[in-house]
Amino acid sequence: QVQLVESGGGLVQPGGSLRLSCAASGFTFSTDAMTWLRQAPGKGLEWISTINKDGTITRYEDSVRGRFTISRDNAKATLYLQMNDLRPEDTAVYYCGRNDGRDPALSRGQGTQVIVSS
Repeated sequence: QVQLVESGGGLVQPGGSLRLSCAASGFTFSTDAMTWLRQAPGKGLEWISTINKDGTITRYEDSVRGRFTISRDNAKATLYLQMNDLRPEDTAVYYCGRNDGRDPALSRGQGTQVIVSS
């Protein structure tokens, strides 16, 4: 059974940093690209970043490029998102998803809440 568990969210002031984690189980983590998504209050799911299976290729949505860094540890079956210079508009529930040929949103976990506020 595929399971993705996101963690690391919280309340942070503008300009602060957080590191999100996504623990994967139930599939061979190292064979799939992985994606981070987010959903801000009152809005739909938004793609923000994808990393290929061995971590050598990354892509970012324009608003987070240069501030967020996606990475993975295949030995630990864990995906990460380092978020720096956080802004109030980054407030959202953050999800990880598996790129298994389907929409990554279909495999997402329960999410972790990030609130950026002073």
